[in-house]
This record gives sequence, C-alpha cells and structure tokens, in this order.
Amino acid sequence: MAALMSACTRDLQASADLMIMNRKASAIWQGGLKDGRGTVSTESGVLHETAYSFRTRFENEKGTNPEELVGAAHAGCFSMALSAQLSEAGLTPKRIETAGTVTLEKVADGFAVTAIHLDVNAIVPGADEAKFQAAANKAKEGCPISKLLNTEITMQARLNA
Repeated sequence: MAALMSACTRDLQASADLMIMNRKASAIWQGGLKDGRGTVSTESGVLHETAYSFRTRFENEKGTNPEELVGAAHAGCFSMALSAQLSEAGLTPKRIETAGTVTLEKVADGFAVTAIHLDVNAIVPGADEAKFQAAANKAKEGCPISKLLNTEITMQARLNA
C-alpha cells in the first residue's frame, strides 16, 4: 500500500511539475475607505460578490476581509501540503484541521500583516510525534502560500490520536 501511495504521489508531482495554473479572484470597491463597500468574487464561483468593507475588516461587521481570506488560503494550502508530506512518510491522515490566524497591525507607515499562526490538529493513524512534527514543519516551509507570504509564519501542530 505504501509503495502504491508513493507512486501516486510521484505521479501527481510529475503532473504538477508540467502545469502552470492561474487562479483568478476579483474585488470591486465603491466609495470612500470608511463609508464605502466592496465585493470579492472568485473565478470558481465559490465566492460571488461577497461583501467586505471597512467595518468587516476593522469592526467585525458580518462579511469578509482580506486577512481572513489569506488565513483561509494558507490553512487550506498547508493542510494539503501536510497530507502530501505524511503520504511520503507512508502515513495516511484521517483528518487534518488547520486554522490560520492573520495578524494585522498598525505600523509606522500604515497597516501590515506581521504574522500568521497555523493551529493544526490532526488524526494520523500510526504516526508518532517526531514523524508528525517533521512532516508538519516540511509542509509549513513547502506550502506554496507559505512561500508567497513575506512574513513570519508560526505554527502549533498537535497530533490527536
């Protein structure tokens, strides 16, 4: 079984090496910063004119904001990368749950995303703590969204039996 999974992982990697993918999302903003409103949409249609505004970003009004979208993207990317790393180690995760907390801070020249913390809970039959942590750290470094972000990325990874 492990040999089959390893072969599948290699085949997937070989296919991915030959592909260039473009994923599109868009935003529309209308009005001033504090009184304006905007929407974000994705090419897939999963997000379609989803509302965002100053209030959804800074005052917790219902709607989305760029930081939570980055957190979701990072959490999703990391979970897939961890699954791949575990598969390479001959392990099949039953469940990987990742939350991405994005820190937005006021700095000297405005606002900046200064950190992202990944909080990971996983159920991986047959895994020991050392193998799990090694896979989690490789996934944190190798996930394409981790590579994209120019910020400190921290993580707490827990293996749940």
